[in-house]
Amino acid sequence: MPKKTLQGIVVSDKMQKTVVVKVETIKEHPKYKRRYKSHKKYKAHDQNQEYHMGDKVVIEESKPISKDKNWVVIKKI
Repeated sequence: MPKKTLQGIVVSDKMQKTVVVKVETIKEHPKYKRRYKSHKKYKAHDQNQEYHMGDKVVIEESKPISKDKNWVVIKKI
């Protein structure tokens, strides 16, 4: 089974070797069929601290690195 990948924007790079990535998704209401945006923030591992606020990045699922860090930054778009 392939690993999940998501695209998002880095909203925080204040931690060491960690960035917070905000991922927006478009959902549809089951009854009214109206589309709306929702977002979720993921903590992702950034080994060399090369990604900064505002960068658009791709993150990939990985084994748990810490208590709430299960994603790794793959590349910058």
